[in-house]
Amino acid sequence: MRLFADGQLRLIGTGPVATLELNQPDRHNAVSSAMWQALPEAVGAIEADAAIRVVLVRGAGGRAFSAGADISEFATLYADPERTAAYNAAVRAGQASLRHLERPVIAVVDGVCVGGGCGIALACDLRFASSAARFAITPARLGLAYSYADTAQLVEKVGPARAKDILFSGRMLAAEEALAIGLIDRVVAPEELEGVVRNYAEDLALLSQTSIRAAKAIVNMLVDDGATAPAEAARLADAAFAGADFREGFQAFMEKRKPRFQ
Repeated sequence: MRLFADGQLRLIGTGPVATLELNQPDRHNAVSSAMWQALPEAVGAIEADAAIRVVLVRGAGGRAFSAGADISEFATLYADPERTAAYNAAVRAGQASLRHLERPVIAVVDGVCVGGGCGIALACDLRFASSAARFAITPARLGLAYSYADTAQLVEKVGPARAKDILFSGRMLAAEEALAIGLIDRVVAPEELEGVVRNYAEDLALLSQTSIRAAKAIVNMLVDDGATAPAEAARLADAAFAGADFREGFQAFMEKRKPRFQ
């Protein structure tokens, strides 16, 4: 086992199937700033291990894949434009490292998968979920804007109209609806999830890795043409983090009340 971000991120096992685990179960595996920063390092360790052919990404504890970014850090991370830009860049770099990892990456989702946690799942090549899994992307509840890269990943999976529904409403989607709209790729009973994912991953590990890695790279090339954010999209996202709606949304979350957006 290899530990990153003081053990909040763990790489378990070596080839042919290894697991990258989000390890904050007492916080529903909320993704801390340290975890975002450590993701590229963990991905680098996978790339350096030739024995690893397939990677599973899961949350520790069995109750959540991830409740999203660790909002308890927001007051510090978004204290000024410089820290905001640095944090958002770390989030983008962490997700991009997973998306472009040479090996197949499968998100194994049980329990809640929200916000930045959904971003991590979307950065994986496939998403296998238990029937108890639930999904939401909630920037509208916090006065934020989902980044260009995050939005592109969402539109890639579900299409423009359904992406707008998910982002506009911030509503929670049950696993069956998530499957029906293409947000996830497989739903199985909770007690069967581990076996189904493991069997699938082990089957992939027996196939031509040259073929699989070429397929991943080519598919990503086909869909990544618009991956670089236009200046206006970046401006809109950055402005949301500096705006009054985010201050109110964050304060309301901390006070466990409904936000009063003006």
